[in-house]
Amino acid sequence: MNKKELAILQFINEDPFISQNELAERTGLSRSAVAGYISSLIKQGEILGRAYVVPKKKQLLCIGGANIDRKIQVATKLEFGTSNPAKSSQSRGGVARNIAENLGRLGIDSALMTVVGEDHQGQWLLTNTETFVDIEPSLSLPNLETGTYTALLDKDGEMVVALADMSIYDTVQQEFIEKRWGYIANAEMVLIDTNFPKDVLKQIIDLCREEQIPMCVVPVSSPKARKLPNNLLGVTWLIANKEEAEVLSEITIESEGDFLKAAEEIMKKGVEKVVITRGDKGLVYYTKEGDAGVLLPPKVNITDVTGAGDSLVAGIIYGDLNGLRTEDACKIGMTCSLLTLQSPETVNPMLNKHMLQQSYKQHFI
Repeated sequence: MNKKELAILQFINEDPFISQNELAERTGLSRSAVAGYISSLIKQGEILGRAYVVPKKKQLLCIGGANIDRKIQVATKLEFGTSNPAKSSQSRGGVARNIAENLGRLGIDSALMTVVGEDHQGQWLLTNTETFVDIEPSLSLPNLETGTYTALLDKDGEMVVALADMSIYDTVQQEFIEKRWGYIANAEMVLIDTNFPKDVLKQIIDLCREEQIPMCVVPVSSPKARKLPNNLLGVTWLIANKEEAEVLSEITIESEGDFLKAAEEIMKKGVEKVVITRGDKGLVYYTKEGDAGVLLPPKVNITDVTGAGDSLVAGIIYGDLNGLRTEDACKIGMTCSLLTLQSPETVNPMLNKHMLQQSYKQHFI
């Protein structure tokens, strides 16, 4: 940024509604020159456009899904082809949204960039998210329905099948990201899930690589993992489950050693740190420095598995943002996951730094 751009930015900070003519008078530049400098500042992510909104610095920007989560849990052994007694609930969901809320509850200054329908559900979702997360980068779209995720759980809380209506994300275009580039440029780290179209995902990854912004990629599901580009250079973290890792590595994982082989193949695409989750068998991590390991989870009573993977990611990012080495960050992630497994909510409403510290000491120290 040159001196003239700095001067213009200072005037805009003092008065976001200042006109280009006023800026021209104060700086001694022509109005067309001022317009050129403002265009440059927008491209740099220093301002967001009229009325020259200056984006706030954020520790983490989460880009992707925000859904209504519906859970239906059967009371006894599930029987197909007949009616089963069950109980149902509704909560806030979506991978990017869940991660942002988990981190917000842990004191991380996080923001969410998503799209919801201009409907009651979308309004409810955003209103109940902004307590812990900045929702300013998000957009409500008319005539579209907010995404929904419906999970059927067995009597032990394990998922039997899940149904997702995410068609609203197919409408997101590169222009949506371009208009919000300022939010990305002012983030300490960017996290994306794979709900948006493949060209948009590539656009975000390329932009973050060019601007050297650390980023984390969460594939969401094995079909959606296929939307990721082959070139993942610049991606700091990629956190996937077994099925997603098989898609990205093109390796069938059958043995313990296959997990590390798959992680190594994913790293060849440019990723710095790969984590592959293994359900009740914990996780495997691998870094470009050659640091690798396996973490086994402590035993806890499971109430509901929904959201456990998202909280694991949140914990890992929390550890990374606080300067922890890979193994310790993964232990923090596992601790967050354990706390979610013991809650009926997708995001544990009791989660905070104190609870995290107490649980971490109990299980890992």
